[in-house]
Amino acid sequence: MATNTVGLPRQQGRPRTRHEREQDATPKGLAWLLALTGAAGVLASWVITMDKFLLLEDPDFKPACSLNPVVSCGSVMKSDQAAAFGFPNPMLGLAAYAVVVCVGAGLLAGARYRGWFWLGLNGGTLFGVGFCSWLMVQSLYEINALCLWCCLAWVATLLMFWAVTAHNVRTGNLPSAGPVRSFFTEFGWAPPALHIGVIAMLVLTRWWDFWTG
Repeated sequence: MATNTVGLPRQQGRPRTRHEREQDATPKGLAWLLALTGAAGVLASWVITMDKFLLLEDPDFKPACSLNPVVSCGSVMKSDQAAAFGFPNPMLGLAAYAVVVCVGAGLLAGARYRGWFWLGLNGGTLFGVGFCSWLMVQSLYEINALCLWCCLAWVATLLMFWAVTAHNVRTGNLPSAGPVRSFFTEFGWAPPALHIGVIAMLVLTRWWDFWTG
């Protein structure tokens, strides 16, 4: 007699339900990735929020990460784009990234989530990637400055997005053709690596003269 994950007997040979397959298919690596990237996002959001408060108190305050004309957190914090929804963007990050930390911690503690939950998380991280992409374009081509803490949040967001997407493809929450499922199973690291590489290349080429001067 086999037992399922909540300790109830399961008849030997009975086909597993979709939920049972989802429970068995959640790797510890994904749990750790969500917990760590969420923590990185919380850290970045917290530092930016505190520096924003200090900047409001003293317009001449210079954040520690304002290192040169390009890597200038203060320039980014003073921009209109830094409060896209009418309040400082990192305040949204504090809440959103904290949720991801809780999801990762729950998985490490043995929690398992339904397919609809994973799809909701995928949708949330997709919004995060879209918002971060917009902020990246604004930083590179409108504000003309980079914030290192923002860069940390960008990388954390895209890592969690691709990790959740790969999990949903592998478990069937996102219906996909066999080759797509096989790709995410074998090469799940490739999309985030390519994504980060594209961002790095954009940053490098945008200020090529500065980096090489």
